[in-house]
Amino acid sequence: MAETNGNGNGNGAASGVTAPLMLHGRVAIVGDPAPAKQLVSGINAAHGDGHAIAPALAETSEATYDAAFGVNARGTFLCLREAANRLARDGRGRIVTFSSSGVGSLRPGYAAYAASKAAVETMTRILAKELRGTGITANAVAPGSTATPMFYNGKTEEEAERYIAEAPLGRLGLPEDIAPLVGFLASDAGGWVNAQVLRCNGGTI
Repeated sequence: MAETNGNGNGNGAASGVTAPLMLHGRVAIVGDPAPAKQLVSGINAAHGDGHAIAPALAETSEATYDAAFGVNARGTFLCLREAANRLARDGRGRIVTFSSSGVGSLRPGYAAYAASKAAVETMTRILAKELRGTGITANAVAPGSTATPMFYNGKTEEEAERYIAEAPLGRLGLPEDIAPLVGFLASDAGGWVNAQVLRCNGGTI
């Protein structure tokens, strides 16, 4: 989740969001209220994501399901709640959460993961409406396959190549492809975009 006070401009916001995303990617994975409060207090932007494990739904364990929802849904819920309360007191701000284009692709093997990210989208859009009149916006960014250690974890070279072959632009996304969109949403220039899910996947979906 990225959260700012909305005081940046279009250019500055991108750099202001990108560095914390890189620095705090791990600590943003939260499932308890205390870390969520610490996260929102200590940084201007943070990005947390769960591990996409790919068993068929019929073979998905309860532990896998609980892990996906514990990190992606519960973790985002706690961060959203804390950010909404703090920003409401400040009187303005931007909230950006991270979903996944997998919600739209409905790729077999990712039922629990995609469902947990769909929960992120739903909470984000409802929160945007609940913040009516505050000047605070809430949007979700839904990246596609992105060249990060999490993407390559557990995949063979052939499997990774199949993902690349699906991409109209002929490559995986990069973190720097995603950061400018987050920066825009977190800036004053993005103030008219609200309650939206923006897919950033190079056209794969």
